[in-house]
Amino acid sequence: MWSRHRALGALLVVCALLTGCGAKAPERAAPSAAATPGAPAMASGSAAAGGSGLSAAQMARIPHFPPAPAPQPVTVPAGPSAGWYSAIPTGQPVAFITIDDGWTKVPEAEALLKAAHVPVTLFLEINAIKSDPGYFTRLEQDGAVIEAHTISHPELKGKSYDVQRHEICGGADELAKLYGRRPVLFRPPFGDKDATTLKVVHDCGMKAAFFWKETTDKGIVRYQEGQAVKPGDILLMHFRPAFVEDFLAVLQAISNAGLTPARLEDYIA
Repeated sequence: MWSRHRALGALLVVCALLTGCGAKAPERAAPSAAATPGAPAMASGSAAAGGSGLSAAQMARIPHFPPAPAPQPVTVPAGPSAGWYSAIPTGQPVAFITIDDGWTKVPEAEALLKAAHVPVTLFLEINAIKSDPGYFTRLEQDGAVIEAHTISHPELKGKSYDVQRHEICGGADELAKLYGRRPVLFRPPFGDKDATTLKVVHDCGMKAAFFWKETTDKGIVRYQEGQAVKPGDILLMHFRPAFVEDFLAVLQAISNAGLTPARLEDYIA
């Protein structure tokens, strides 16, 4: 008798699992992203394939760009100092996306770069990336190029040659060890530099250093001149919690101007 009861019980369990027959247990709502402390809210049913964390609405906001034209690089003036640019002097319909530091490693960045399919330049600080250097290797695979941004992000302007050389050459050397390519471009922390900075950049084997024309934070693009991105402009954003909104805002600003993102490295000879 006991065996028959056990067999009957097992049959009922299988039935309930496969067909939902019998009395239905009360349903418990699955935990939502919004209810999880520290997790961003996500549109229901709209996550991108592969669990990227990007919603369908976010994916739909990625503009489609025409192919970038064949680059017409500028030649850095000969001499003992690196070039200095806040925009590339070109009439071609291109702009350049640059992303600094590396402190906040937003998991959606990889899927976003892959979906946007545009080149970006990462000016990476060694102290910011050392907790997870592999994160930026994955971004390289989706179109990013890694360039130098010092070891510890100090104010360089006014510092001695040796102090600046330690930060600038040291950062480039570490990036070469981590990623197998030595940077050829540099951005000084805070965009601040002096004549010594540009001499050190040159002596460390890099061609040019960069400022910017537009900055982006919390999804808002701010312009130094006018209210639109211009051909050759260099746009700045950072690895911050609002990375996705910032990147989408940068893409939209470039698209609104009728421009296409291009690779900064291709425009420096």
